[in-house]
Amino acid sequence: MKTPGMFEFFLVATPGLEAPLCEEAVENGFENAHRVAGGVSCRGDWAEVWRANLSLRGANKVLVRIGSFPAVHLAQLDKRARKFPWAEFLRPDIPVKVEATSRKSRIYHAGAARQRIERAITETLGAPVSSDADLRIMLRIEKDVCTLSLDTSGEPLHKRGHKPAIAKAPMRETMAAMFLRSCGFDGSEPVLDPMCGSGTFVIEAAEIALGLQPGRFRRFAFEYLAGFDAAAFEALRQGGPTTETSLIFRGSDRNAGAVEAASANAAQAGVSDVTQFAHRSVSDIKPIGDQPGLVIANPPYGARIGDEKRLRALYGSLGKILMSRFQGWRVGIVTSNPSLARATRLPDLSAGPVVDHGGTKVKLYQTGPLP
Repeated sequence: MKTPGMFEFFLVATPGLEAPLCEEAVENGFENAHRVAGGVSCRGDWAEVWRANLSLRGANKVLVRIGSFPAVHLAQLDKRARKFPWAEFLRPDIPVKVEATSRKSRIYHAGAARQRIERAITETLGAPVSSDADLRIMLRIEKDVCTLSLDTSGEPLHKRGHKPAIAKAPMRETMAAMFLRSCGFDGSEPVLDPMCGSGTFVIEAAEIALGLQPGRFRRFAFEYLAGFDAAAFEALRQGGPTTETSLIFRGSDRNAGAVEAASANAAQAGVSDVTQFAHRSVSDIKPIGDQPGLVIANPPYGARIGDEKRLRALYGSLGKILMSRFQGWRVGIVTSNPSLARATRLPDLSAGPVVDHGGTKVKLYQTGPLP
């Protein structure tokens, strides 16, 4: 900590989506936001940590670095952990979970290091340690330097708190938001997802257009920290900017259950007035209104032998329909298979970086305005 009350904090990105997350952090005015391995580093006080959790659409977690010290053996780690000012951050009545990693250090046994931190917390502060605690402390030992961080988010931030219904192979909200950003979407144009599943792209687009804070419905781990100011945080939660839009964001799917799920999720998120979901096949999609916008989809990728031939026909059909009906619209397609993307025959299709989608490596393929 360089000045009292100021921290370095780290925004955990989905692998491959560090760049749009950094753009979002810079756009939202987070101090010293810059890309580092695995995410984005920023600087700020607790209010900025709260704001990052509440308002950033692309961060998976917000981790706060609370201190560091050198240690070359377990006895030294134990002594310094007992002198650490735990009471500045933790409450004695709130259970904590400790995780440890060690790399290129003389303290190589991460489990033994974790136990030293656990004992220091319980014996100096009195806080209980539990493997299923909501509050997580991370010890990273690298080149004999011990760094302590707090996970201020708790549950991953893609869990917005308004999605009871989930369709097959869901796109995480944080990923969907960053793919929309990568396509240049800023809330000022219509969006259509012709394979909408549980409606993630459409709902995220509607929230962006309305200026809604993604974390407005959920709780965070920082609410259990020492000195948390509930009234100040509630003012921040209620004080987020909102805007109006005349646009309607649309999704469709051939699966009636998915359409029902998407509609329920949109209602839970409070965006039913600006979203519409329909039960229809890809062959029936068409633009509504005169303003061109963005078509974005996460079609099936295929995992079994024989799938690719069937899916090539689906991608090819989607490409033909878009070319014939959606002049002036841009297209974004998320897929793990380059040959399926090419099967659309969409012009000037460019591929983004590899992104980890639940263990599957995908890319966003996008076009400029269709001729």
